[in-house]
Amino acid sequence: MAEHAIAPEALKDNVAAALGALAQSVAVSRGEVTVIVSAENYVQAMKTLRDAPACRFELLVDLCGVDYSTYGDGAWEGARFAVVAHLLSVSLNQRVRVRVFCPDDEFPVIASVEPLWSGVNWFEREAFDLYGIVFEGHTDLRRILTDYGFIGHPFRKDFPLSGHVEMRYDAERQRVIYEPVSIEPREVVPRVIREDNYGGLH
Repeated sequence: MAEHAIAPEALKDNVAAALGALAQSVAVSRGEVTVIVSAENYVQAMKTLRDAPACRFELLVDLCGVDYSTYGDGAWEGARFAVVAHLLSVSLNQRVRVRVFCPDDEFPVIASVEPLWSGVNWFEREAFDLYGIVFEGHTDLRRILTDYGFIGHPFRKDFPLSGHVEMRYDAERQRVIYEPVSIEPREVVPRVIREDNYGGLH
């Protein structure tokens, strides 16, 4: 095992050389390397990152969905949904982040990388459950955190904070029943606008 992690700029160069045209961009920000790939190159790029001698990312540490619909106070103009994966090379002591955007905002679909890292199974199910991102080729894509009768995907930015339905146990029927939400929405956190250079932070 390597004693010290590689410098971010050197890792960026190694990753860019390994991926070539498979990468849309490879950048360093805050000391971390982020790779952006297109949906059509996603699986091949991930396989390359796993197998290339200078990369050897044997472990997929995390994978999650992202909804960019309100990013930058609504100034975002790209695709709405992305999948972000964090890879670790134990043998080379290095990490990289991979971001891939789903081409269709209405029905976000991306290929599963379960054949490359079997441990991604639950991560992809979680992103499916919470964001509605479909992972094509996944062996068992179903909800993992929400209830069987749950409607919608709760981490989407347009999902109401109180949800669509509420559930309770009905003693007469002796079962759990679902009803429309009876909670009235209210603003409980005031929006604070700071002046420029407030507290000398900017």
